[in-house]
Amino acid sequence: MLWTLPNTLLGLIAGIAGIASGAQVHWSRRELALVFNRMPWGPGGALTLGNTILHTGDTLDSACVTYAHRAGRAEPAIVLADHERGHVFQYMALGPLFLPLYWICGGISASNRFEYSADRYARTGHGWWPWWSQT
Repeated sequence: MLWTLPNTLLGLIAGIAGIASGAQVHWSRRELALVFNRMPWGPGGALTLGNTILHTGDTLDSACVTYAHRAGRAEPAIVLADHERGHVFQYMALGPLFLPLYWICGGISASNRFEYSADRYARTGHGWWPWWSQT
């Protein structure tokens, strides 16, 4: 968790600002993160920054579609909490390298290996590492 502290601090700053506008915060042992629900801004969904998750909805335990589904592949829905937990693990492994690597790999897009691996983790419970190979 110390390795990703700079990212977590960014999430804390945004989350604390959100509390002033009605966001609610709680520690999630399952996600290993401070979760800020009911964030008052953003396009909807969730954003993980280190060990913080900023979420516009009431609970992370809601269904969402995968990035592959958005790209046109038929895939079943996943649980948002599981997807975001995959990102928490990625941050914990990569620390301050996460954000630059995430943007180099395509940012918020259906082609980003970080998003696909978080979806894979949400579907199967393993495979959150972005360079994981099935071989």
